[in-house]
Amino acid sequence: MDIPLLDLRAQYAGLKDEIDGAVGEVLSQAAFIGGPRVKAIEEAVAECCGVSHGVACGNGTDALFLILANLGIGKGDEIITTPFTFVASAESIVHVGAVPVFVDIEPGTYNMDVGQLEAAVTERTKAIMPVHIFGQCVDMDPVREAAKRHGLAVIEDACQAIGATYRGVRAGALGDAAAFSFFPSKNLGCAGDGGMIVTDDAELAAKAKKMASHGTSKKYFHDAMGVNSRLDSLQAAILLEKLPHLDDWNAGRRAAAAVYDELLADSGLALPETRDFGEPVYHLYVVRSPDRDGIMAALKDAGIGTAVYYPRALHLQEVFGYLDYSEGDFPVVEAAQEEVFAIPLFPEITREQQERVAEVIAGATG
Repeated sequence: MDIPLLDLRAQYAGLKDEIDGAVGEVLSQAAFIGGPRVKAIEEAVAECCGVSHGVACGNGTDALFLILANLGIGKGDEIITTPFTFVASAESIVHVGAVPVFVDIEPGTYNMDVGQLEAAVTERTKAIMPVHIFGQCVDMDPVREAAKRHGLAVIEDACQAIGATYRGVRAGALGDAAAFSFFPSKNLGCAGDGGMIVTDDAELAAKAKKMASHGTSKKYFHDAMGVNSRLDSLQAAILLEKLPHLDDWNAGRRAAAAVYDELLADSGLALPETRDFGEPVYHLYVVRSPDRDGIMAALKDAGIGTAVYYPRALHLQEVFGYLDYSEGDFPVVEAAQEEVFAIPLFPEITREQQERVAEVIAGATG
């Protein structure tokens, strides 16, 4: 029984007629850039998050960049974030000329250790960028309290966490602005790249929207420097068909995670920890073992998908060598990168498939 890490074919099969119809309509109208579908998905995602404004853009990385750039963050400014994330989190900071400042993570959730924020603040700090890793929100009350004390912006990297909640509030409404990614593997994914900014700040939304379209709000008239970062109508049409199913899909992910919690309770693996302040959406189900390589090899031999998120923390990546971090600076991150790996989890996964995954793991660890 082959079991993929994520089964996008199963998701498509469940919505084939709706998605094919929506795509066909866009193609027949030959209206590919901007238009009512993009506006509709901006409004729908903003409403889903409980905020006033959505700004569609080319991808999640651009969403972060556009937020930073239009909050006036630039050369020499410092942004506190985590080194245990996809490179885009820190990449966006560097692209506006600012400096990523890392803090270590919690061992069980792999989220930013908010207890380390205060020590990381300097006179150059302008913002905190919590990353809701693997679909669970960072403990945001301490983040917002630190930001208020020091006059800092809070920018949520919610690219893995659409639909997750913190004390009853959805990711995307927990800071000054937030970024989402619609990369195909995300909980809400399109058929290519796509991203979204959500915020209650009307001025920020307007600036970001203009910047994402070559710095213009009227075609061929430019009063600001911009970039080309647009969500096309095909992707918007697909997202509009998928968004109404997001909550059910996230509930399915939580149910599947509960099955793994049961099946793997005695496996010897360290299972994901959750906090009682909100509902995670399990973008990934990440487990941990000192014998990661052996277990992953057994899963691969059995036709079961698995992957490492993340094998090398950002502070140890060559591209960030100029920041002068060294091995040993963030021991929790560095221990995690040697042991963590993801196992199959998606809304359509069956208990039979999960039992097979658990069986192979038991064979590899027994």
